[in-house]
Order: sequence, then C-alpha cells, then structure tokens
Amino acid sequence: MLLKIALLFPGMILTFWVSAICGGGASLILIPLLSLFLPASLVPFSLTLGTFASAASRIVVFRKHVNTRIFLWFIPFAIPAVLLGAWLIKFINPLYLQFGVAFFLLFNIPQLFQSGQELQKGEKPYPNYILALVGFLCGFVSGVIGAVGLLFNRFYLRYGLSKEEIIATRAANEVYLHVIKLVVYTSLDLYSEAALSLGLLIALAAIVSSFSIKFILPLISNFVFRKVGYGVMVASGFVMLFSTSSHVIEQDNLHFLSQSRGYENEIAISWRSSHFVLEYDAKDGEFGIEWPVGYEDLPQDLKRYFDELKDQYDKILLEKVFKFKGVSSYEFYCYKNGALTRMDFKSVLTAS
Repeated sequence: MLLKIALLFPGMILTFWVSAICGGGASLILIPLLSLFLPASLVPFSLTLGTFASAASRIVVFRKHVNTRIFLWFIPFAIPAVLLGAWLIKFINPLYLQFGVAFFLLFNIPQLFQSGQELQKGEKPYPNYILALVGFLCGFVSGVIGAVGLLFNRFYLRYGLSKEEIIATRAANEVYLHVIKLVVYTSLDLYSEAALSLGLLIALAAIVSSFSIKFILPLISNFVFRKVGYGVMVASGFVMLFSTSSHVIEQDNLHFLSQSRGYENEIAISWRSSHFVLEYDAKDGEFGIEWPVGYEDLPQDLKRYFDELKDQYDKILLEKVFKFKGVSSYEFYCYKNGALTRMDFKSVLTAS
C-alpha cells in the first residue's frame, strides 16, 4: 500500500498544477483515488487537510490578487453552511451528493465549443445576493463531500476575473472553510490514522505545486486558461459519475433485471432492501410501476379476499401497480408447493 501511495505523489503535484491552471478542482479529481484507500466518510478529512495546505500556500504566492468584494460576501454565508454540511455527513451518504455534483459538472459541455468572444460575452460581475448564495452552497457542499473546487469554478470563470484573481480569491474564500471543516470532522471522529497520512501527503504535494505554478501561469493565455477550466470540469464529471455509480451499485446492491411476459415488458429494479418494477404493456400502450405493499395497504374488499386465500397457499406476496394512464390495481403472487399463481385485481378495486 505504501508503494501505491508513493507512486501517487507525482500525480498529486500534477493534479494541483492542473487545479491552479483551471481555477481549482484538485479535490474532485482526487476523490476517486482516495476512495480506493479510505471509506467514503473519511475521504473529506484527507481532502480538506490537503486543500487547506493548497489554499494557504496559494494565498502566500498570489496575495496581491484577492478580490475583496467576493471575499467579504462569500465568507459570512459559507461558514454556517459548512457547519451544517459537516453535521449532516453523519446522517446522509456523501456518495449521492457526489453523484449530483458529477451531473452538474457535465452541464459545462457547451462551453467547450464556444469561441473566445462568446466566453467573454457571458462574463460579468454578479450582484451581491448571488455572491451570498454561492457562498452558502459552496460551504454546504464542501462540508458534506470535502471538496467543491470544480463545482463552483464556473462562477469564477463567468465573473470576469483574471487568472491570478481566480486562484487568489478562491484560496482566500476556501482557507477558512477548510479550518472549520477540520475542526468539525475531528470532533465527529470522521478521521483515522490512514486518513491523516494521506491528507499530509496531499498537503505536501499541494505546497510544492503552489510555489512552482507561478512560473507556469504566465505562459498560459486567458482563453486557454478558461478552456482548460471547462474541460477539466467536464472530464471530472465523467470520472466522478463512473466512480460514484460503481460505488453506489456495490454498496446499495443496485441491479436491474429485464423480462417479457406476452405483451408486457418489465424492468425490475432492486435498491438496498427495496424492489420495484417498471412495466410497459405493448397491447394497451400503458406504462406502470409495481412495488411491494403490506396487508394494511390493501382496500377492504381485497383484505377480505386475502383472508380467504392465506390458508390455501404457502406464501402470498402483494404488489400495487400504478398506471400512468388508466386505473391502478393490485397483484397477488400466490405460492404453493413451488408453483406460482398470479392474480390481478382491477375490476374489484375500490380504494385509491
């Protein structure tokens, strides 16, 4: 494992170089890699430790370029939001928020095909309430998944800032959030010795990157800077979507099964302990959704019929069928000696 981590170090430096060139996003690039070594709940701690070092070192290098207007409207709303997000990490699965972040990043695909004039035309300073809203959302998402770099990169690129201003202002906005998150994660025991070791390795790579990027940045034009920014956002969206999807499928036992019964085509979906079926009737041209229900969910007339049948079969499974067009119904799957008898109740349905 130590050899694998050591081999990651040059890649981490390169990642933070790319992060600086595109205005951020090293954390979102590193999430899939850290997920190979740490549980999802411990990844935010390692990312935050590394990105704190990155932000602090970038402030030192680019301190003259901080946009104070964005900073003063961002921080007051981001701090309470990051506390809320870090607290909620105890109750929600960060993987699902990462899944949403992946789709949001993919919305930047159109910007990849715009000319320099089109990109510049869409750049303008935002009103103060937008700065406050972005600060709150940035803090909240950062508190839950430990990283927001590329997610809000679009905001900085469309504000009309220079390359140096984007790097410096982002760092100033985020360094306070990282300190708060580290305190919160530690108080909630959302860390481990392995998470600390990986976080320190990321921090070292971030510092090396920050002091060397100042020699690379003048060689890059504003147009290329923005194109790289949008390109990395889209690429990270695809990577995160693939990585998060595989983790969700494995963790929550998500799987699909397709089958045909006469005119009916069905796709059965299982997620965690839940199971439901998407059904299409080619004869009637109707879509429906089936999901398991209990005895207490049946209408009164079907409860009486169930009571008559329960002693005749070994097991009876109940499902409700919701039709997008037409009347919803119930189905009884009656098992006896390994044989299945399916009963569909449409005509006797009396309850909604």
